[in-house]
Amino acid sequence: MMQTLLKLENAPVAIAFLSTPPEGVARYSGQPVPAGCAFWKMAMGGKTFYTVPADHYNCAVGSYTHNIALPADRAQELEGTIGFMVQNNYLAMAEVPGIPVLQDSPQVVAYGPAGEVPFEADVVLVAAKPAQAMLIYEAALKAGAGNALTNTLGRPGCAVLPLTIGQQSTALSFGCMGNRVFTELSDGELYITIPGAKYAQVVEKLKEVVTANCAMEGHYRSKLTGVV
Repeated sequence: MMQTLLKLENAPVAIAFLSTPPEGVARYSGQPVPAGCAFWKMAMGGKTFYTVPADHYNCAVGSYTHNIALPADRAQELEGTIGFMVQNNYLAMAEVPGIPVLQDSPQVVAYGPAGEVPFEADVVLVAAKPAQAMLIYEAALKAGAGNALTNTLGRPGCAVLPLTIGQQSTALSFGCMGNRVFTELSDGELYITIPGAKYAQVVEKLKEVVTANCAMEGHYRSKLTGVV
């Protein structure tokens, strides 16, 4: 519904952090991926599946934001990755404590197109152009799923998931370089995330928002020719 209303290039993605696999959903059985955000791209393309912690080990930072402990023989990878980022002036060590992290460690992370999955999403992630994100933001305000001053996050892109869940409020993410490489997010898009429990209300309000903005656009365009 949201994809149709806004003409989104990709489907909004429902993501759930669970203790057991959701009924009727198959485990991911593809090739290893370089980062958990690569699963976002698969779900945007229409696939529904779940992953286990080991599927996320190749991204030390993503494992950190998802509160997934790396195995003992790979535990040093987080320190090494952060050290590389600091060495290249990509990240300051002082920023690390402020990165949002899931409160609980999941045993399963499930993905699929929002509105079509047989599990309850903890968060819905939407890749959108700024004008589309504007409409989602306005719908979130109407649905009680957002605040006038919206949480906005840069790197790491995946940290927007625990941020949204922890605050139970719609948030924005600019993504990060790794995320944009692994998801192929276009330069003209960013992410807007919605608490899963509030997604249906946001979609419902989105209909009003689209109609209202069409009226406002017509009003403002009429003023272009009437300015003296």
